[in-house]
Amino acid sequence: MKSLASPLRFALALAAAFILTLALAIHAASAQAIPAAPAPQAPTSQPPAAAPGPITPNNLGPVPLAPPADPLPQANPKLFTAASPTLATVNSFLHKVWGYDSSRIYRVMAIEPTTAPNVTRVVVFVTTHAADAKVQAATFFVTPDGKHAIGEGSVIVPFGATPFADVRDLLRDRADGAFRGAPSKDLELVEFADLQCPHCKEAQPVMNQIVQDFPKAHVVFQLFPLVDIHSSALKAAAYGICAQQHSNDAFFQFADGVFDTQDGLTPATDDTLLKAAAKRAGLDADAIASCAGSPATLAHVNADIKLAEDAGIDQTPTLVVNGRPLPLTGIPYDTLKQLIQFQATLDGVDSGATAATLAPQPPPPTLNNLPN
Repeated sequence: MKSLASPLRFALALAAAFILTLALAIHAASAQAIPAAPAPQAPTSQPPAAAPGPITPNNLGPVPLAPPADPLPQANPKLFTAASPTLATVNSFLHKVWGYDSSRIYRVMAIEPTTAPNVTRVVVFVTTHAADAKVQAATFFVTPDGKHAIGEGSVIVPFGATPFADVRDLLRDRADGAFRGAPSKDLELVEFADLQCPHCKEAQPVMNQIVQDFPKAHVVFQLFPLVDIHSSALKAAAYGICAQQHSNDAFFQFADGVFDTQDGLTPATDDTLLKAAAKRAGLDADAIASCAGSPATLAHVNADIKLAEDAGIDQTPTLVVNGRPLPLTGIPYDTLKQLIQFQATLDGVDSGATAATLAPQPPPPTLNNLPN
């Protein structure tokens, strides 16, 4: 669900708007960003001795593999005329956003000034080594302060060598929702969600799996009621804050109860359903309702909304991984795991995930892939 309050889109939206289908991202540590050639393969056995004679394809022995052909044209130095940002900064930015996907290849082709004062145009070519891959061009503009990029479709995203650092610091300081997992915030995953949002309800099994797969993550449920869209979202958030004051477990039990009866929430029924969810969580329903109506609780809800807006969140559910925002809908779980682990590796922290956990999993059975 999208909020009507915030104009910002971010990280993964950048990829979607900039390049290909991108629900996702690319690797770059240098201007060339072309994978190293595979190492020559050692023979599995010694070739048989052969009598002297003409050289033929059968007696050449193992032949080292040639480096893969470079599928991208070389950049023209004459197109790098802007003073800022530097090529190193652009490459660092692209690596942070796209580096999780080692199959992609890209090259920065131009960093040029525009007619708008201090606004820089950046052009990137991107492809893969797949036989049928096509080269795509992505263009974005860097703002004069060097802190934002504007992509196709007017998408605005954080820019710089470390584009997610500011949001990571912001959430470390101010995200105060109920949490599961590790107490340490070295790997902090903040889910922004609305208790009346249907997509948030659908995302909860994914969040439960994340908590299991990344045991060293600090996983926060941060309330973000979309008050312009959902008539009972603000009241549900207020009840949730009061439930959290008892314990994290009480909050999550309450949230489960709200999601279970979410379809029935209306201004005429919400108190009844929210009290029932509080009672199901083992709480005093009347006391929670009284707490939810207090000025202090309303101020807390408004602070939660302000935090989401300050972090650039404009849709629920959104998962922010150490400052890196990811939509929780439309991304395959294997890719989501890959992104979480990549961000943890970038930040030098242990996610607690095992190799078996991170390995791609087969798709769930369907009528088309059931065994005979």
